Amino acid sequence: MRQLAEEECGNELVDPDYEDVVDGTIVWWRAEDAEEEDLADLLVDAMSNLDDGGLIWVLIPKPGRPGAVPVSDVEEAAHTAGLHATSASALAPEWAGFVLLLVQGPAEDFARYCLGKAVRAACFTCA
Repeated sequence: MRQLAEEECGNELVDPDYEDVVDGTIVWWRAEDAEEEDLADLLVDAMSNLDDGGLIWVLIPKPGRPGAVPVSDVEEAAHTAGLHATSASALAPEWAGFVLLLVQGPAEDFARYCLGKAVRAACFTCA
C-alpha cells in the first residue's frame, strides 16, 4: 500500500518520527497493533503534525482478512480523538480506508467536498 501511495502521489511518504507539518496522514491499523498502543492516542499524535484542513486516513484490513479490526473500533477511536469518520473506501483487495476530519464547521464543509469528489485514494505531499 505504501509503495502504491508513493507512486500515485509522486512523493515519498514520511515516517512517524517526521517533525514538520504534513498535508495528510495515513495510519495502518491491524488487530495486533491494538496490543501495543491505543488508536485514539495515535490519532491525537497524528493531528499534531497535520496542516490546517489536512486529512487522516485510517487503513484497516477488510473483514475476514488477517489482522481485521471492527469498523466500530475506528469510529470510537476517532470520536475519542475529536475526529469524525466522513467516508470509507475499498482501497485495495485487502484494505479498507476511512477519512477522518476534525469535528468543526469548516471540516464538515471539506468533508462534503471530499464525498462529492468520491475520494478513492490517499495522496499527500509533505511540506
